[in-house]
Amino acid sequence: MAQSLRRAVSDLAWPSIADDLSAYGHAVTGPLLDPATCRRIAAWYGDDKRFRSRVVMERHAFGKGEYKYFAYPLPAEVESLRETLYAALAPIANAWAATLKTGLSYPETLAEYSRRCHRVGQTKPTPLLLRYEEAGYNCLHQDLYGDLMFPLQATILLSDPETDFDGGEFVLVEQRPRQQSRAEVVRLRQGEAVIFAVRERPRQGARGVHRAVLRHGVSRIWRGQRFALGIIFHDAR
Repeated sequence: MAQSLRRAVSDLAWPSIADDLSAYGHAVTGPLLDPATCRRIAAWYGDDKRFRSRVVMERHAFGKGEYKYFAYPLPAEVESLRETLYAALAPIANAWAATLKTGLSYPETLAEYSRRCHRVGQTKPTPLLLRYEEAGYNCLHQDLYGDLMFPLQATILLSDPETDFDGGEFVLVEQRPRQQSRAEVVRLRQGEAVIFAVRERPRQGARGVHRAVLRHGVSRIWRGQRFALGIIFHDAR
């Protein structure tokens, strides 16, 4: 399974994904996981041994729903997705850093980037499973866990919007200097991933390149239950 996931990531249309990320700050991958794999990963939610912590959103005014962070060692499927997606996204992250003149660079492999995180005390894994039920939602936010931050992340929809739930669209809002914010609603199919900017992206404006700040969330669930797998590449303190 892990090897087939690596192939599925490698076979994605990466030039098109890179173009969409540069133009919009997000890109949809097309099918990445098959329905059986989606259901199997979603079913892990009830197995607390796989996770290091559980967050109930309402307790923190994050929204309505909950999520669990995986513990190390990650499940093989999650580790494969994380490693392979990172390798494909690192060149895009480096191009963005050069355009924004951040002075940052990102290594070719997740293993080396994880070592950087661990050296500064970011040692807790951040991949997570999210669960929403009727009336659930996630407020606009950014997934920042420490001084080190890889600028891109991914969310894979595990539930089927045709049968499992209504509503619950992935939402991105981009703040632009001296302009009103722009919202995008991303309608995913089961097994598709949306790749998006964690905090900001380079945007060409009338006065040159500037930083467009993004936040993401999930709109209200009208019916049913929605599971998603979040793949974040920087670890947490």
